[in-house]
Amino acid sequence: MVRVKRGKTANKRRKSLLKLAKGFHWSRKSKYRLAKEGLLHAFKYAFRDRRVKKRAARNLWQIQIGAGLRPFETSYSKFINLLKKNKVELDRKILATLAKDHPEIFKKVVEKVKA
Repeated sequence: MVRVKRGKTANKRRKSLLKLAKGFHWSRKSKYRLAKEGLLHAFKYAFRDRRVKKRAARNLWQIQIGAGLRPFETSYSKFINLLKKNKVELDRKILATLAKDHPEIFKKVVEKVKA
């Protein structure tokens, strides 16, 4: 009977898992069982935080728009309401960029909406 050497697939699996755990602290980067545990958490956080990232970006845009509106003595919520009433379809990302980098254009948008 031919001798069967096993472990090729298992070693490949372990090796690829340890490659994913590269950069982890302590034993989690070199020991299979700990690396597997660490990766389970890492993947969970990565999945969750892809959504949190979008939430945080929108929050930042709202703060930047609010800061850009202070000289015009209007609040963020009133401004967004006026935008919707006047059917101005600029999203928050664009408005935040205008408020931060192009205040003269943002001023024109605010004046058009207020009029």
